[in-house]
Amino acid sequence: MTRELDHALVTVGLVRPSHGEVLHFSEDPSIESFSPHVAVTARAPQKYVWAVDYERAAAYWFPRTCPRILTWAARDTSDADRELFLGTSGRVHAIEYRWLSIMQSTVLYAYRFAAADFSPLGEPEPHAQVATVAVRPLGPAEKVGSLLAAHEAAGIELRLLPMLWPYWNQVITSTVGFSGIRLRNAYPEPAHGVGVIK
Repeated sequence: MTRELDHALVTVGLVRPSHGEVLHFSEDPSIESFSPHVAVTARAPQKYVWAVDYERAAAYWFPRTCPRILTWAARDTSDADRELFLGTSGRVHAIEYRWLSIMQSTVLYAYRFAAADFSPLGEPEPHAQVATVAVRPLGPAEKVGSLLAAHEAAGIELRLLPMLWPYWNQVITSTVGFSGIRLRNAYPEPAHGVGVIK
């Protein structure tokens, strides 16, 4: 990310961690201590405190339960897939239309933690930072500004779709980098072949 984009993000609020720190985003500004727990969306029984590093912070500039699809150009992304899924954008976040007003009205808070208390989780590339013991934030929760403004300042395209599943089914067979979060909250998957990108 360029210094210009970093400066633009500062005007939005605490949306990316500083060097040596990780962040946890929440709609609750009153948490004083975080204890390990099994996340609702977890695929394994381990208990963790969850946080994100600088590169993955943007995946959480959303209401907590908002289903979203994140796509970006990977090292092996083909020119055709780049054009189809990203267009002129380096990164695209897709949500359903019905979530836009919720995203605009949601007040999000960021908690700062020492990165040394967390370890990367996920292979071949980590998708989160986790702690296995209770941790306390470095300070009180800090209010994040407009989530739409954060996307704009970071140069991330926010794409609105009637439903996510047709797009997801294409993304997962492409060469772009991708991640799907809270997809169980999306509209149910339609009949095969409805609403695909052409």
